[in-house]
Amino acid sequence: MSLLEIHRLRKCFGSVVAADDIECAVERGEALGIIGPNGAGKTTLFNLIAGGLFPDAGTIRLDGRDITAARPHQRCIAGVARSYQIPRPFDGLTVFENLLVAAVHGQHKTEADAVQLCGGILDRLGLMRRANTLAGSLTLLERKRLEMARALATAPRLLLLDEIAGGLTESECDELVGTIKELRSTGITIVWIEHVVHALLAVVDRLMVLNFGKKIAEGDPTTVMSAPDVRQIYIGIEA
Repeated sequence: MSLLEIHRLRKCFGSVVAADDIECAVERGEALGIIGPNGAGKTTLFNLIAGGLFPDAGTIRLDGRDITAARPHQRCIAGVARSYQIPRPFDGLTVFENLLVAAVHGQHKTEADAVQLCGGILDRLGLMRRANTLAGSLTLLERKRLEMARALATAPRLLLLDEIAGGLTESECDELVGTIKELRSTGITIVWIEHVVHALLAVVDRLMVLNFGKKIAEGDPTTVMSAPDVRQIYIGIEA
């Protein structure tokens, strides 16, 4: 049984079909990359998985359990966490306090248990020296790391990364890729939307391509990126 199973997922906004009968399964410990042009339906798919939107048709199962109608906080407790393309920390709280909120409310941990968990996450993501810094004063790379850290503080089984490399310099992107590879080694399952294709290909096992809400390709990353229709969509983008 796959950790995440999506069956004929459909979502429309008026006449616009943002998710067109999407089928997908993600195995435990796997890293799936999702690419597609702007407006392809990538973030809509994440919102459907995380519970920010509800589908017009289709089902979503997590570890065999139907979560299609579950609220976002219920999915979080079940093990689904996500980052956002534009980081959304609590700017008036410190980095450490941001993680405490996620751990206490995302997994109903006691504050004592949460403190130990959050300390380990900060250390793993290179944010320990910024633990007592207000989140609003962080650099973009640090804010991206905080997005991942807050998601990890909810102890997810499935981590959804939305454009986590966007806006970073090449060296910052390389740092981030290294961090995501380390996370993979812990056995966490990752689904990653990204326009920085070379970063994505350095991490994922499998690639899925969306265009106008429809899945047009899925499989081995090298094979998918070599497909004529995918190359046409990404003409001018070096992978």
